[in-house]
Amino acid sequence: MSKLPNQYTSIKKRFKKFYDASDKLGRAARASGPISKKNSHLVQLAAAAAIRSEGAVHSHTRRALQAGAKPAEIYHTIILLSSTIGFPTASAALSWADDVITAHKKK
Repeated sequence: MSKLPNQYTSIKKRFKKFYDASDKLGRAARASGPISKKNSHLVQLAAAAAIRSEGAVHSHTRRALQAGAKPAEIYHTIILLSSTIGFPTASAALSWADDVITAHKKK
């Protein structure tokens, strides 16, 4: 598994109860329906791109890859958003996904 971002691990250590509750909520949300783990991370990736969260785009790109998504699926997820979130925001999200995909390919 990839090294977790420093901010994430800091929150996990400093605010254990908050982290545990947040983690349980995410797990419960994924378990509550028929969407696969891979597709749930692609949905979350789309949301992260829409709110311009670089860290979340990194996280869900990494998680989607670990769940079996291909780089083409990740790119398509982001490109599909361009008519909704605009080209500049989609372009930024593509560059953030590239950060993770490039590092993943080097492994």
